[in-house]
Amino acid sequence: MNILKLASRATMIAALVPTIALAAQRSHPVETLRDAALNDDLAWEISEGLTTEVGQRMAGTEAEARARTWAVARLKALGFANVRIEPFDMPVWVRGAETAEIIAPFPQKLVLAALGNSAATPASGLTAEVIGFASLDALIAAPAEQVRGRIVFLTHRMGPTQDGSSYRPFGAVRQLGPSEAARKGAAAIVIRSVGTDHHRGAHSGAQSWATGVTPIPAAALSVPDAEQLERILKRGKPVSMRLVLTPRQTGLRQSGNVVAEVPGRDAKAGIILIGGHLDSWDQGTGAIDDAAGIAITAAAAKRILDAGRPLRTIRLVWFGAEEVGAFGGIAYQARHAAEKHALVAESDFGADRVWRFDTRFADAASPTAKAIASALLPLGIARGGNEARGGSDVGPVAGTRGAIVDLRQDGTRYFDVHHTPDDTLDKIDPAQLRQNVAAWTAMLAVAANSAEEFGPVTPPARP
Repeated sequence: MNILKLASRATMIAALVPTIALAAQRSHPVETLRDAALNDDLAWEISEGLTTEVGQRMAGTEAEARARTWAVARLKALGFANVRIEPFDMPVWVRGAETAEIIAPFPQKLVLAALGNSAATPASGLTAEVIGFASLDALIAAPAEQVRGRIVFLTHRMGPTQDGSSYRPFGAVRQLGPSEAARKGAAAIVIRSVGTDHHRGAHSGAQSWATGVTPIPAAALSVPDAEQLERILKRGKPVSMRLVLTPRQTGLRQSGNVVAEVPGRDAKAGIILIGGHLDSWDQGTGAIDDAAGIAITAAAAKRILDAGRPLRTIRLVWFGAEEVGAFGGIAYQARHAAEKHALVAESDFGADRVWRFDTRFADAASPTAKAIASALLPLGIARGGNEARGGSDVGPVAGTRGAIVDLRQDGTRYFDVHHTPDDTLDKIDPAQLRQNVAAWTAMLAVAANSAEEFGPVTPPARP
């Protein structure tokens, strides 16, 4: 081959290089998007911006309203379509003064936080004898005359788990204990915080009064203070406690969901609903619960938006008023019940790495599930089962037959911080945050471009 022919061939190959590179990129779009997301900075920027420029965002308050305004401006600037607020009304409870002290036999102060919807003590406080129970079952079994007029102390032994499974059984102490104590005539109730840390900060959280029960003051002690109270009670002497809790109900106020979209090519293919919740408890700045979740899903959706128009519309929702009763998810379902939701997924379990993913797909969608598994495996994410549950915000949309993907985060340290003053930006690990964005990007790149029907799902038979 002569020199002129070699030169000609070299020129032709050089001209084809961009075309070859583009073809390679098109043949591996999911991998390309996923790997690029490992260098993501947007999720951190959203988490930092929301927690710094707004701070805590208690549902139905002026702070949550500022968060919605902030969110709309941010999502519009990122180029999302159809950015809007969908308002709804909700009853609003706000915190007041919170103090506790042992009067006898060993006088000392304790650290606590009122539980959501707690009733108030008199402004001057309430003093009564403490009666302790080692479990919710023990309280339920106790005769009313043993409880009446006393301050119930309810403890437990919640431990950390990677999948967060301990929260469901031990969370019943917070969710059901106050109503049970009130039903038996208790003057008030304090519980060991539903958490796995030993910091001297109490874990707040929602609870709702059972029908027909008159609300009583209800609060959570920090774990060290709860253990201190246990030791005092074991001394066998009568224990007297003084509580001051002055929360109040302020009536109906406005909350809202912030909605943004990545428009799809085929409206008939349905909507992929993703997001997390915008509100937070009022003790910290809501960094892991749930600024990180809305940041992860937004950053992933932005990458799909920038890559070109997907087959399905991705609807990103930053839900309002989740912490106090999942009002945002309920309001969304009421407004959008007639629309076709092909798939739902939510990020609301902190910012640590995704280690496993679960689906709830119809059998016919198994090729998509396998494609997601293949895309996630290089991130160290294992395939789980087909009984995904979704989150509290997307649950009303999914119901019992809707398709769900759960990208499950490592929850080993989540309940050290959950609902406490320690829920602040420094608890987010940027590297783990990026891994979340990569996982969500990969999942969306597959699901949003799959023509398969993911549901409806036939619920598994129960024994």
